[in-house]
Amino acid sequence: MPAKNGQTQHWDPARYIRNAGFVAKLGEPLIELLVPKAGERVLDLGCGDGALTEKLVECGLDVVAVDASADQIAAAKARGLDARVVNGQELAFQSEFDAVFTNAALHWMLDPDAVLDGVARALKPGGRFVGEMGGGDNVKTIKDALVAALDRRNFDGESAIPWYFPQPQEYLDKLQSHGFKVSYIELIPRPTPLPGDLSAWLETFGENFIRLLPDAEQPAYIAEVVEALRPQLCDADGNWTADYVRLRFKAELR
Repeated sequence: MPAKNGQTQHWDPARYIRNAGFVAKLGEPLIELLVPKAGERVLDLGCGDGALTEKLVECGLDVVAVDASADQIAAAKARGLDARVVNGQELAFQSEFDAVFTNAALHWMLDPDAVLDGVARALKPGGRFVGEMGGGDNVKTIKDALVAALDRRNFDGESAIPWYFPQPQEYLDKLQSHGFKVSYIELIPRPTPLPGDLSAWLETFGENFIRLLPDAEQPAYIAEVVEALRPQLCDADGNWTADYVRLRFKAELR
């Protein structure tokens, strides 16, 4: 999705599973918050490769899965899902769903008001909106290192940030202003062990920063960020932990 600097994030399904398969697994508790009822029609907003969508289908739900990445949608379709390429900031559904479900996607959508307009339109009256996204100081340590390393190269690092990480009150206010009654919202610190070296995480999620540099300079940039973060995020055995903070919520359309 577009970043402030006009760059775009490319989603490679195989790379995502390899370096970020934990995202879907850690999102499974959201299904309990959804309280699914067999036969309900649900929109999975930002479905990725469909790993978590499959869990929704297993609950007996009629699920439409959408994502802006054609590659991820192809992977979701390969699972046999009803998956469609749709920009989450341009939802065109009308009063169609009993619930909208979303995990680890909203923070890539930099126009939250457009997202919430579309979610509200897509829901039937009284429909539920259940989700989790990065919030507050999510990956702040990593983000600050990425920005600082770009600044040292005479780029505006802040302009490369592709994420929207709201505080609970900020997002509560937005939900309410779009016609939702919020029954639950919470910021959850979640230090998350990574499956490999931090460089793999940076290559998966930090493209908007990395792509500002010529190809020849990118490896040195990644290495510099990794070494800057090693004292804070890597233990004596070489295990990396990302400083995740998640914002989880449940709301109902008035």
